[in-house]
Amino acid sequence: MVSAYAELEERMRGRLAGRECLYVPSCRFGLYLALRHWCRPGGRVLMSPVNDDVIFFVVLAAGLRPVQAPLDPRDGSIDTAAVPDSVWQGLSAVLTTNLYGNPDPAPGLRSRCDRSGIPLIEDAAHAIGSTVGGRPVGTYGEASVFSLSKHTAAKAGGFLTLADPALRGELAAARDALLHPTRAAAELAYLTRPYAEAALRGLRLARAARATVRLLGLDERKEIRMPLRADELARALPAAPALDPFDSWVRVDMHDYRLRPGAGRLRRTTGKLARLDDVLATHRDGTARLLASEYGTPGAPREVAQPLFRVPLLVEERDTAIVALARQRITTGYVYDPPLDRYAGEAFTEPSAAPGPAAWFARHALPVDPRHADEALAVLRTAGIRPASHLSAAPEGAR
Repeated sequence: MVSAYAELEERMRGRLAGRECLYVPSCRFGLYLALRHWCRPGGRVLMSPVNDDVIFFVVLAAGLRPVQAPLDPRDGSIDTAAVPDSVWQGLSAVLTTNLYGNPDPAPGLRSRCDRSGIPLIEDAAHAIGSTVGGRPVGTYGEASVFSLSKHTAAKAGGFLTLADPALRGELAAARDALLHPTRAAAELAYLTRPYAEAALRGLRLARAARATVRLLGLDERKEIRMPLRADELARALPAAPALDPFDSWVRVDMHDYRLRPGAGRLRRTTGKLARLDDVLATHRDGTARLLASEYGTPGAPREVAQPLFRVPLLVEERDTAIVALARQRITTGYVYDPPLDRYAGEAFTEPSAAPGPAAWFARHALPVDPRHADEALAVLRTAGIRPASHLSAAPEGAR
């Protein structure tokens, strides 16, 4: 089966200056492999509190304790300087998020990890086309993970990339040992789903389309965050590191996350990846227009215009804005509120030393698909949505 992945891996190597790439069925699965390889169970991992809760549960499944990092309120990136020395002591690794494609400060984090003697692991699920320090996101860490469910809309697949190509064989064996066998029914559902969704959209049956997705078990969140189920989670923790006890959390919205792909799935994914440059150009153009608007984030650290997966516009009435966009059939997803330390509590994570900026960003960030930049801006302006006041202008209790 290794040869079946070869074309995908070669295409990705070309994007990452020859860095070794290992195909995985999902970004979350690749991240679990990386954490298991580089971190001993019981270790502490610095991560962003404004992140998908699935990633939080992957860290727990790897037998590790998440440590929430302070964030830059302009774009949700890790604020390296705000992490206290006491937090750095005893860390097993740093996990970046590159939220919506906005790069975390990888050069500075790389330097700090080197001084601390710990690995840097980059989650580049949103950042397949982003750069930082003149290099692609995902080329600074010992390992990085990419998703093909985001920019390419393949709805499956990803990569675990490695700084040391000598590790490929070991990690490929670990991947293969954890994969579930290909299932014909799952492959058929994957291959037919785009046509069913397109037909429902064409008939303007958006509600029916959403119901169908839920029926297939592919959309399980009734709220922004999935239910924590603290008692069940506490019972699962002693079994870590292991995926099976945490499967009900890790599989949310993607039940095929550890399924060995069939030939049809790989062909579709390869075709999607081949067209990525055109997609990135569209995202980059829309990102520039959104960030230039009154809802953009002037002063945020950006070296070049990034092809963001979603652009986090900062607005005062975020929930009202979501409703206004939905009325015009513009769906808003990838909202990560509340931050993970508020969501999970001290029983399951070490809270941020400076939680205010993350809480402010999570409350005001409105992730907009840059492919719909002009339509989204028109809706927001018509609805009278106001740009968010800067964090420093908020009352102390509201930060």
